Amino acid sequence: MKKKNVDVGIIIARFQVPQLTEGHKNLIKQVNSECYKTIIILGLSPVKCTFRNPLDFEARKQMVLDEFPNVTVLYIKDTYSDSIWSNNLDGIIKDVTNPSDNIVLYGSRDSFIKHYTGVFDCKEIEQKVFISGTDIRKIVSRQVKASSNFRKGVIWATANKYKQCLPTVDACIWKKDGNVIKVLLGKRSSEPLYRFPGGFVSAGETYEDTVVREVQEETNLIVENPKYLKSFVIDDWRYRGEMDKITSSLFMVEYKEGIPEPGDDMDGELRWFILDDNIMDNIIYEHKPLMKDIVKYFCDGE
Repeated sequence: MKKKNVDVGIIIARFQVPQLTEGHKNLIKQVNSECYKTIIILGLSPVKCTFRNPLDFEARKQMVLDEFPNVTVLYIKDTYSDSIWSNNLDGIIKDVTNPSDNIVLYGSRDSFIKHYTGVFDCKEIEQKVFISGTDIRKIVSRQVKASSNFRKGVIWATANKYKQCLPTVDACIWKKDGNVIKVLLGKRSSEPLYRFPGGFVSAGETYEDTVVREVQEETNLIVENPKYLKSFVIDDWRYRGEMDKITSSLFMVEYKEGIPEPGDDMDGELRWFILDDNIMDNIIYEHKPLMKDIVKYFCDGE
């Protein structure tokens, strides 16, 4: 029997895949061959059910134990600081090992090793099989399985993510025409009444950037320097009964020049309305609270 050189081998990994890859298995097998005891510590994200971290700790623990029932599986929470994370990792390891143990941390070339600042020795394992967890998740995300387990998994994921506030923006494009104020409203072909131009905020985009983009897409107008007015929880029919809700930020945009042309979601028409007592009759239900504040804004003075 080959003599082993290490008392405890520690593997730090994420394993965010539906089943262990050959690369994962080779890593665990190599550590098992070199160490008397193998401990796998899985990274635990504070954000649940995301594309990068879709699986919780328990799901990944069971996946590992199905293949390697004799290893110990623990977790470490992600932190904003490498030094704090390293100190936490050292504490976890010391809690489950003996002071006299020879301990080595194992990882691949692109693993935790370059971020680790703790007290234990690290060993880089040469990868012989390269399989991207990101690519695996992309492939899995495009597949629909005809099984109750698949449907249960989808339900579990949606039920365990945090309730979301879905950010949108709406733009009140206005101008003075003599002694009256006019606002530009649009209508979708599927709706009977008018609304403010706007839409969802894209990831990595500021609210102001979204206003400029949405106004251009839906009205063909180029605008600058939108002025924030107020935010509203929108009673959007698509999200009634759902946990997630839309919150829209309303911005004031003074019209300068250009010819409004309907586009994108605003595929019905665009129309200038005089801001008076009759305007509320033309506004779609979920945007009435926004228009009430617009009326108040101009009545009280800009």
